[in-house]
Amino acid sequence: MCRVWWMPIALVLIGGTIMAQDESRDGRADALRRTMGQLEPLHKPLGPPRPGDWLAVHREPGQSFDQYIRSRPTVPTSRRRVIYIQPLGDFSDGQRRVVALTAELTEDYFDLPTRMLESLPLSVIPARARRVHPVWKVDQVLTTYVLDELLRPKLPDDAFACIAFTASDLWPGRGWNFVFGQASLRERVGVWSLFRNGDPDAGDDEFRACLRRTAKTGVHELGHMFSILHCVAFECGMNGSNSEAEKDRRPLWLGPQCLAKVCWATGADPVRRYRRLLAFCDAHGLEEEADFYRRSLAALGHPATLPATAPAIGD
Repeated sequence: MCRVWWMPIALVLIGGTIMAQDESRDGRADALRRTMGQLEPLHKPLGPPRPGDWLAVHREPGQSFDQYIRSRPTVPTSRRRVIYIQPLGDFSDGQRRVVALTAELTEDYFDLPTRMLESLPLSVIPARARRVHPVWKVDQVLTTYVLDELLRPKLPDDAFACIAFTASDLWPGRGWNFVFGQASLRERVGVWSLFRNGDPDAGDDEFRACLRRTAKTGVHELGHMFSILHCVAFECGMNGSNSEAEKDRRPLWLGPQCLAKVCWATGADPVRRYRRLLAFCDAHGLEEEADFYRRSLAALGHPATLPATAPAIGD
């Protein structure tokens, strides 16, 4: 499950983090609309939910690119541009490598500097913020404690966001069994877990599966910190997921509207972003994703290889 703190979108305002919402700012919004049109044929519309899927349980209206711009989203500023990763608890060698690679991917995905903080022991979580699941007998950590009492009070001054990684299972409170991760739409903090992502120490295939699952959760939760709501239009990394099977069906890449939101919020150029993501996926055996990024570059009229100087979208 992916849980987001919902609130009227007008409340998603943080002092010092709101950029001017001029749709014609440097022509960027118009250029990104053209990019969306070029990329849309590559993307599969989101079909009807299966029984038990996120949208079978949660009715959501979606969010277009234009709605996103009008919502006055939380976005990076010149003072707050760093994404911080906070390891929490113990990790195996494979899990530590997955965390490090997910941080590397995060930098490419959002075109923002990403820094790893010194690891914190799980003992910083008090007994009142832990439980043993009543049926599964699994130790779990309360997400709201991590967000409200661990991360938010210590958010670095230059942070756009701070995300905690843990190998422990997570639950967000009464009425929920577990969550893969949780993020705040306004407080710029989040947490996600590797617990349900497989054993990355069990071989190359298992490592890639864990990396893919962890990366999906990570970039999804960070997307919410940019005030991006769940996508209901296309198969997209911002789709909600209600189970491990549903999460595995969702892609790592963003649909055309959510791509435009990220690029508008961060100033990232889609072509350069796709090239960096392609290089990452090629280097780490994420073949399906690498193929998608190659096709996306072709749809935008750019070769997959990086020339000495690459023109930006709209140049």
